Amino acid sequence: MRQKFFVLILSALICNGIIYFYFNVGLLFMVLLTIILLIGLANSIQHKHAILRNFPVLGYFRYLFEMIAPEIQQYFIERSTDGKPFSRNERSLVYQRAKNIDSTTPFGTQLNLNEPHYEGIKHSIFPAVVNEELPRITIGGKDCLQPYSASLLNISAMSFGSLSENAIMALNKGALKGNFYHNTGEGGLTEFHQQGGDVTWQIGTGYFGCRDDRGGFDGGKFAEKANLPEVKMIEIKLSQGAKPGHGGVLPAAKNTIQIAKIRGVLPHTTILSPPNHSAFEDFKGLIAFISKLRVLSNGKPIGFKLCIGDTREFEMICQEMITQNCFPDFITVDGAEGGTGAAPLEFADGVGMPFEPALIFVNKTLVRFGIRDRIRIICSGKMISGYSILRAVALGADICNSARGFMFSIGCIQALRCNTNTCPTGVATQDKMLMKGLVVRDKSERVFHFHKNTLHSANELLAAAGKKSFKEVDINIFMRGDEFAHLADLYFPDNLKSVTKH
Repeated sequence: MRQKFFVLILSALICNGIIYFYFNVGLLFMVLLTIILLIGLANSIQHKHAILRNFPVLGYFRYLFEMIAPEIQQYFIERSTDGKPFSRNERSLVYQRAKNIDSTTPFGTQLNLNEPHYEGIKHSIFPAVVNEELPRITIGGKDCLQPYSASLLNISAMSFGSLSENAIMALNKGALKGNFYHNTGEGGLTEFHQQGGDVTWQIGTGYFGCRDDRGGFDGGKFAEKANLPEVKMIEIKLSQGAKPGHGGVLPAAKNTIQIAKIRGVLPHTTILSPPNHSAFEDFKGLIAFISKLRVLSNGKPIGFKLCIGDTREFEMICQEMITQNCFPDFITVDGAEGGTGAAPLEFADGVGMPFEPALIFVNKTLVRFGIRDRIRIICSGKMISGYSILRAVALGADICNSARGFMFSIGCIQALRCNTNTCPTGVATQDKMLMKGLVVRDKSERVFHFHKNTLHSANELLAAAGKKSFKEVDINIFMRGDEFAHLADLYFPDNLKSVTKH
C-alpha cells in the first residue's frame, strides 16, 4: 500500500503540475498534494506506528475511527436495551427524572420476559396506598453519640479530582435541597463538598485530608474535619468494587496544583493510593481504628466500605467485633461491577464478588453472628431506579448509595472518558473549559429531582406489592423467569393429554 500511495500522489502531483504550467490553475491543489506527500514520507520512515508506516496518511483514518468508536456505538449501533454498564433505556430514565419530566414509556416492554434471568415484582390485587413521604433510616449503634437520620437513597463515593469542582458542588447542593447525604470519596473533604449538604467523609488508604508528612494517618487533622457540623458520618474505605485490592488511581492529567495541595501530594503525577491501610494491619487493628475514630469524632457514626473477596475474612471481622465488643454503625457493601474513574481492566473485570451475592452474604453472616440488629447495611451497586432500590432492600440492605446514577443526573452521557480528563460534559474532568459547560444551579436541581422521583417510584412499587413499609420487604415479593418455566411444566402436560383424548 505504501508503494501505491506514492505512485498515486506523485502521478497526481505531476498531472496537476502540467495543468498549472499550461493553464495557470490548480496551485492550491498542488500545494495540498505536496503537503500530503511530505506527511506520507514522514509516516513511511518513522518506526513507532506500523499502520502509518504501511499505510501512509490513510492510517490516520484508523485512529480517527478508533477515537470516535464509542460515540458510533452509542448513537448509531446499540439498541435501547443495549449499552454497558447502563443501557440507553436506563440512562434515559435517569435523564427524564432528573429533568422532572414524564418518564413513562409507550407500547410495552422491550425486554424478553420469557427467559430464566427475568426478574419481576409480585404485585398485589389489593395494593396499598402510596406513601408520599420519602423513607428515612437512622444510623447509629449503642456507642454512637450522634445518630444520623439518612435517606434511603444517597450519593455514593466520588472524589474531587475524579469529578470536577462544578460536579461536586452540584451534587452537594442537590443533596442539601433533597435532605440526603453526599459521600466525599477518598479524595478528601474539600470546599466544594461544603455547600450545605450532609456529608459522609470517606477515609481511604491515602488519608487525604487527614494525612501526615509521611502519608500516614494524622488524628489531629482528622478530628478537626470530622467535627465539622456538615460531616454526619465517617466511612473507612477498605476496598471498592471496581478495583478491590488496588488503591485509588488519579491520572496525572487530572492531578492539578489545586488537587495536589488538597491531597498533600505532588501535582501532575499519577496518584496511586496504597492498596492497604497503614493505620492498622489486621482485623484487630481495624476494629480498634473504628473505636479510635468514634472517639475523635465525638461519637459520630463510623463504618467501613468493602467489596467481598475471601468470605472467611469478613467472618473474622465479625468475630473480632464480638471479641472487642465494638461494632461499626454501618457497613457499605460494594459489588465487583461498581464504577470508577480509573481502574486496571484485570481488576475491573476479574476481581471481587458481584453485588447480589455479596449483599446476601454480608446480611446472612451478620444474622448468623447475631449482630445484624446493631449494624446498618448500605449497598452501592448500579442503583438508578425504584426497582433496583426495592430489590436491594429485599436482599438485605437498609440504605442505598448511587454514584453513576447521580452522575447521569448532572449530565454524564457514558462517554467512557473518565480517566482521560476529556469528559465532554464537564463531569469527570479538571479541564476548566469543559467544566464550564456544567452549570451548578441547573444541575443541582436535577440532582434533587432525580433523588425525589426515584424514591417516589420505589414507594409506588412498594404499594403495588401491597406493602406499607420497606421493613415488610423481603425476597418473597420477587419472582424470577425460571418460575415461569416451572408453571409451564405443570400446565402444558394437562393440555396435551386433553388434546390426545379428542
